[in-house]
Formats: sequence, structure tokens, C-alpha cells
Amino acid sequence: MILGIDPGSIVCGYGIIKTVQSPESRVKTLSSNLQTLNSNTDAVYVASGRIMLPPKQPLDARLKELCSNLADIIREYSPHEVAIEKVFFAKSIKAALVLGQARGAALVAAASSGLPVSEYSALEVKKAIVGYGRAEKHQVQSMVSKILNLETKLSADSADALALALCHLNTMKILK
Repeated sequence: MILGIDPGSIVCGYGIIKTVQSPESRVKTLSSNLQTLNSNTDAVYVASGRIMLPPKQPLDARLKELCSNLADIIREYSPHEVAIEKVFFAKSIKAALVLGQARGAALVAAASSGLPVSEYSALEVKKAIVGYGRAEKHQVQSMVSKILNLETKLSADSADALALALCHLNTMKILK
């Protein structure tokens, strides 16, 4: 199982997928030679959600709560690996620093459980899921739902976290 984490200091998305071996599993090659998952893949949806942190709470308390909540999710689902979004330059340095601290809390939760962590940029994730690195959020949400055969609409945070997990699965397939 793979846990994808879309870190945030107020809302943190998480998504868990598992893999199943099936003869119907296929990989589709795009013109860029990037291999991506299609709707009949060996990726199966397990769970997803959002960790909502009180915005008026001090940052240190939110980070502690984030780490604790992620540790609970790790204990409940027992993933084997974690995929997390790399820091990108936000609109402000302050926002980038706070996001970096939220990532740190997520990394501590994973490391405390002994899980290997892989990091992907938003561009890498979008390219792996949609085939285009500058895809819009709604395009990522739509493709994640199609790949995992989900009928319910995902929140943007959950979709991003599941996209990270799918990107990691795809990367592992390519490296094999």
C-alpha cells in the first residue's frame, strides 16, 4: 500500500492505494514515453480524506496534531511507502516556509514508522496522471477518479494525495 500526502498547515490531504496483480493490468505509453496508468490498472482505492487543522491554533500545535493524525492513519492502514509533494515556491516566502514545516511534520510521521518516502513535484505528478505537467486541478481530480474507478467526487486535497500515490506507483513500475 502507498500513502500519498498533500501537506498543508490547515488542510492536509491523504490518499491510500493498494496494488493487485491481475492479468488485465495494462500500461499505456504516451508519446513522451512516459508510462501512465489507465482505468484498468492494478491500483485500487483504499481510503482518502482531509486532516482539518484549526487555523486559529498556533502553528506548533497544528504541526503536532498533523503529525499525530498522520501517525494514526499509518497505524490504521499500514502502508509500505509514502509519497509526498516536494516544496514549491509559493506566492510568498512565508507561505513556502509554513508549507515546508507541514511537510516536515508529515516526514516525521513517516520516518517514525520506518516508512520510505519518495518526493514528487506537482509538475511530475500532473504529467504522470494527466500527461501534461501544467494540468489544472480539476483535470487531476477527474483523472484520479477515472484511474481508480471512483464515482464520488474527491476533494482537491484528497485527489492530490491520491495522485501522488499513483505517481509513485507509476514511477516504481517504470524503474522495475
